[in-house]
Amino acid sequence: MAAYILRRLVSAVSVMAMIGIFVFLLLRLAPGDPAMIIAGDTATPEMIAGIREKLGLDDALPIQFVHWALDIFRGNLGTSIFAGRPVLQLISQRIEPTISLSILTMVFSVTTGVALGIFAAWRAGGFIDRFLTAFSALGFSVPVFVVSYFFVYLFAVTTHWLPVQGYRAIEQGFAPWFVHLILPTAALGVGYIALFARITRASMLEVLSEDYMRTAAAKGASSYSMLFRHALRNAGVPILTVIGISFAYLIAGVVITETVFNIPGVGRLVVDAINNRDYPIIQGVLILVSGLYVLINLLVDLSYTLIDPRIRY
Repeated sequence: MAAYILRRLVSAVSVMAMIGIFVFLLLRLAPGDPAMIIAGDTATPEMIAGIREKLGLDDALPIQFVHWALDIFRGNLGTSIFAGRPVLQLISQRIEPTISLSILTMVFSVTTGVALGIFAAWRAGGFIDRFLTAFSALGFSVPVFVVSYFFVYLFAVTTHWLPVQGYRAIEQGFAPWFVHLILPTAALGVGYIALFARITRASMLEVLSEDYMRTAAAKGASSYSMLFRHALRNAGVPILTVIGISFAYLIAGVVITETVFNIPGVGRLVVDAINNRDYPIIQGVLILVSGLYVLINLLVDLSYTLIDPRIRY
């Protein structure tokens, strides 16, 4: 068990090191002089020289990387070129909407998708199973922004049941916070529900066809015991794998969803930074998001040992 955890930790550290090198080189290896890109076409030589000195671009590349890595370890992600404020401060001001939307989407998608997949596998060939197959194909095919605009038209513009856009902090009340996140959560969760339901169905069907499941049924085990005590646990590894991998796609979907619903989250911050070529913000967000993604995948890998003890050895 200790060796398994150590291998996963070494792998996570190695991945983060590679990501750090890539993010560092993102600005340094961009076409042209990074200082000129940041300063703009009308910049004077003095302005360009000032930006190069501020970013430390006059030092050798290895020295620049060491200084940059040390700043990252100290929690210093740099300073925004246009806002003139620390990147970490800008991200902390935008993190609540993104975390709220991400958590609600994952909870909604996992609970709904896994439940549909279990029921479809238990009633394979029935109406729910056929409906799930059609829904999965549709959920994979339709882009997030199309679903978002359709939900806005149906539930906000036409029926006026839900607000069109915006965000309310949870300090302003749970009800306003939740109501403003219903539409973006539903729009972002459609694809994940289809994915989790399909993977759960396939994994459950494979487990339900095993000999020990037929033995449990012959001994009079209840449907609940067969589905949740035996089948779901043995089918849990591929389901957890897909949930962990889906986090990367969730990040991309959050950017689009926040833009459509005008949510002032990290996704909107990244879009604005790209439009303004604010490289410190882009680098800072990439580092934080990549670190979170690696951490979640590490936790998913470690959780395998709780589901399948054979993985420990």
